[in-house]
Amino acid sequence: MNIALFSDIHANLPALQAFFKDVDSRNPDAIYCLGDLVGYNIWANEVVNEIKNRKIPTIAGNYDFGIGRMSNECGCAYKTDHEKDNGKISISFTNSIMKDEERKYLRTLPAHIKVEFQLNEDKLNLLLVHGSPRKINEYLFEDREEKSMLRIMEQADADIMCFGHTHKPYHRILNSGVDGQNHFRHAVNIGSVGKPKDSNPQGGYVMLTINDNSSTLDKDSIKVEFIRFNYDVETAAKAVEESPLPNEFADMLRNGA
Repeated sequence: MNIALFSDIHANLPALQAFFKDVDSRNPDAIYCLGDLVGYNIWANEVVNEIKNRKIPTIAGNYDFGIGRMSNECGCAYKTDHEKDNGKISISFTNSIMKDEERKYLRTLPAHIKVEFQLNEDKLNLLLVHGSPRKINEYLFEDREEKSMLRIMEQADADIMCFGHTHKPYHRILNSGVDGQNHFRHAVNIGSVGKPKDSNPQGGYVMLTINDNSSTLDKDSIKVEFIRFNYDVETAAKAVEESPLPNEFADMLRNGA
């Protein structure tokens, strides 16, 4: 089974349209969105409606949660006062353009999606979250201490945990087995479709492959493919520059920052 997972579009319609073109060519068996449809660009309503029209199972990102409730907080972590000020502009602008039906949709999005597979007379749990199972805006970076990451996954009963929020893709395989018995768990950050932050301006998503012989006993029986695709970055960047949003957001798109 091939499962396409994408996240963090952030109102970047050209990136989302390019993603759909790429993913449709690969014909996955299932597709899920891990949230943050809005913020940082001008096409918040259009992105919401693209997801709605395709009836894609979607969870709420921290930005969706805040904008859905017309909050002036997105749950973002800013390093400087300047970043915080720019963030306030983005929240205010997004709130000003959201239409009622699209905002209502954001309010209905679930926090998590859990899919239980029955394979090899055993279960394999796939958990989809935005930040972490504990908090919608918790950042799970690649350098998270192994014990901490394992504790989070064990408490959530997740054999495969997929998430976004940091916009930096990675795949870590952790072994929580005891007494010589392997139990491999996969932590997968699926990156960002519309606002990558790994110095690569291309949009990104993940194709997860689970076969009938996939097992927690064999770390290689679950495949994670990171896919990058081109989109019209300049159109997205110019839309920012022609809006009330900070021009720095346009440069971030151009630089994958």
